[in-house]
Amino acid sequence: MLTATQVKPDVYWVGALDWNARSFHGYKTEDGITYNAYLIMDEKVTLIDTAKITFKDELISRISTVIDPSKIDVLICNHVEMDHSGSTPVIKQLSPNVEIYASAPQGVRGLTAHYGDLGYHGVKTGDTLSIGKRTLTFVQTPMVHWPDNMVTYDEYDKILFSNDSFGQHYASSGRFDDENELSVILDQARKYYANIVQPYRTQAAAAVKAVRGLGPDAIDMIAPAHGVIWRSHVEDILKAYEEEYTSGALKDSAVVVYDSMWGSTDKMAHAIADGFVAAGVKVELMDIKANDNSDVMNAFLDAKYVCVGSPTFNSQMLPTIAGFLCYMKGLSPKNQGRIAIAFGSYGWAPLAQKQIASEMSSVGFDVRETISENWIPSEEHLAAIRDKVIALAKENA
Repeated sequence: MLTATQVKPDVYWVGALDWNARSFHGYKTEDGITYNAYLIMDEKVTLIDTAKITFKDELISRISTVIDPSKIDVLICNHVEMDHSGSTPVIKQLSPNVEIYASAPQGVRGLTAHYGDLGYHGVKTGDTLSIGKRTLTFVQTPMVHWPDNMVTYDEYDKILFSNDSFGQHYASSGRFDDENELSVILDQARKYYANIVQPYRTQAAAAVKAVRGLGPDAIDMIAPAHGVIWRSHVEDILKAYEEEYTSGALKDSAVVVYDSMWGSTDKMAHAIADGFVAAGVKVELMDIKANDNSDVMNAFLDAKYVCVGSPTFNSQMLPTIAGFLCYMKGLSPKNQGRIAIAFGSYGWAPLAQKQIASEMSSVGFDVRETISENWIPSEEHLAAIRDKVIALAKENA
């Protein structure tokens, strides 16, 4: 039988593990996904979030190891998205008198649109709910990453149920940060931010500020809706959000992402990468055929230099690069000071490189070079590309 995991006395993790999930809306989830739900045993038995509907049996099985699900008094829906709220109707069916709380008005509207009117209670920032010896406080965090998002703070246990903030797409047998390799979960937290939360950097920064505003001793644990629970490294994840993810600061690093047909653009990509290496700039060379868009965005998050390459194909860039640029633009990378290079080969018209430059300019990148090579670049031309990159890096060091 599946069992619940005690988080603190009378507080349990009762979620689900999607070990084999490998994609989340185009985001490669190589380590699976968790759908975290939390059960608080108090005078009013309270469930915080549910799970994706296909994991309802796992959710109910874990709850049942603690209490009969029919005895749940309160369900708090921190987020409408169906990987969090999908089993809401199941809980309502098992416990018809359950009171369901969500942010007002967006959470209530969203739940109603998905599941019909189940009798929702709308809450706003600063509203509280007494469930016995515990009083839960709600804070709306709109656009982190939907309009309805909110977090729930349990002052008695010093737990912040943070929903999507501070999460990771990561399934493991250990429920807590200190039961996993810290470098791995921090990298997964960064990837999660880069691919889901990045468009809402300002709102995410405000959420972190609100957490800090609770006071230095107010939080023992951060319990997100995905990934591990932070208990030993709360300060590490808060600092990562403050100093790395939401700051907008760029590092002296470069990402070279490209696709190639017959090897010419590949040669150019290597020349560009070699130029950055020679200039002492950390670089990642990423053939889009071998790297998922989400992994590129993880590397991209704080890179000063972004170089995108494609040969001209049917008067366009290759579809793989067009897809990457569409994915990137959707994440609204508005960091100030990002420098870009568009490059690639062509047969009879250097169109793809101009299109790439236009796309990068449209999101505010400073496109310094648009490099096109007819057919096969010579060794002399590759050396010239390398020298251009060295000069660019030194100029902007």
